Amino acid sequence: MTAGHLINDILGPPGAWRFVRAVVLIFAISAVFRMIPVPRRRIGYGHRQPQPRAVIPAIATALALLVAGAGIYGLTRYRGPDQVTGVTTGHAPASALAKPASAGATAMTYPYTPRVGVFEPSATASYKLVDEFMKSTRIRPGFVLYYSGWNDPFQLRFAAWAHAAGAVPFAQLEPEGVHLREIAAGRYDGYLRSFASAVRDYGHQVVLGFAPEMNGNWYGWGAGHTKPSVWIAAWRHVVDVFRAIGASTVTWLWTVNSINAARAPLRQWWPGARYVSWIGIDGYYYRPTDTFGSVFGSTIREVRMFTAAPIMISETGAAPSTHEAAQINALFNGVRAHHLRGAVWFDMAQHDGPYHLDWRLEDSPAGLAAFRHAVRADLNSGHY
Repeated sequence: MTAGHLINDILGPPGAWRFVRAVVLIFAISAVFRMIPVPRRRIGYGHRQPQPRAVIPAIATALALLVAGAGIYGLTRYRGPDQVTGVTTGHAPASALAKPASAGATAMTYPYTPRVGVFEPSATASYKLVDEFMKSTRIRPGFVLYYSGWNDPFQLRFAAWAHAAGAVPFAQLEPEGVHLREIAAGRYDGYLRSFASAVRDYGHQVVLGFAPEMNGNWYGWGAGHTKPSVWIAAWRHVVDVFRAIGASTVTWLWTVNSINAARAPLRQWWPGARYVSWIGIDGYYYRPTDTFGSVFGSTIREVRMFTAAPIMISETGAAPSTHEAAQINALFNGVRAHHLRGAVWFDMAQHDGPYHLDWRLEDSPAGLAAFRHAVRADLNSGHY
């Protein structure tokens, strides 16, 4: 046992009282040594007797200080079993950030599935729902998605949690309440530089999208609200700011909605191969009759007319029905057949929108069983 371990046991857990206990310990050691009799040199009468040289008490004080110093040094080096390492704020690397207690155990228990992602509501505040998804599906997703409001910082703590669980954080930047023309003109460069700096300092891979589903008309930056040329200028400007900051670990995901729901030609929003890493397609199995071909097939074909960039299904889910299991199986078969990078499951009970559907796998035993089977088949396919 080192001095640090010994003093750590004596002084107890960290806190303000530890300093008080350390001071008391120093004086106690010093007092014990001062009780030892010290012979004093006698001198003749008539001469002024000098103060005795307290050699042993001086040594006692020095030893006490030495022990205390060793203990304090040991405390800075020794981490007891209950101490949390690292910090949870600032731009520290992910390895220095606290991770959820369950993430490590889950990561060790379930196989890593790089072609499966998940969105869980409120995951940036707590990783609990992501962990529950892992336990339910018995997989470790390769991507964990969240939606970032404009002027919100990069969620570094969430990114560290994802990294600790073996996943890549995936953020969709949504410029609600601002005009893309102002972004392209540089009005929000301070915010973008701050976000980019945090991503750079995080130091691991991040997937970023910006103003997604622009081929639909339900967002202010989308079709019928913002000209495609303005959208492209804003996208390019965002990418340029990140590159100027040195955020080189970003995979830029150009995200469109399935043209099943939005039929505007996709190429008019294409910012060019130099500005895009991957393509994202959002699409859902709303109806029992939906198939992989009807939901994603025409979008994939149109995208392939102007780019060979990798494609991933960036949002998907299957509505509870007697066809749900078959649709989930078809989803993964389609991912393999089209050599896609993967699919991100939207694991949320959706109370807004036109359908009000519960996409949570945990709420559907048949869907959950099908998902487990489909992922297992995907893992065994050898396409990773």
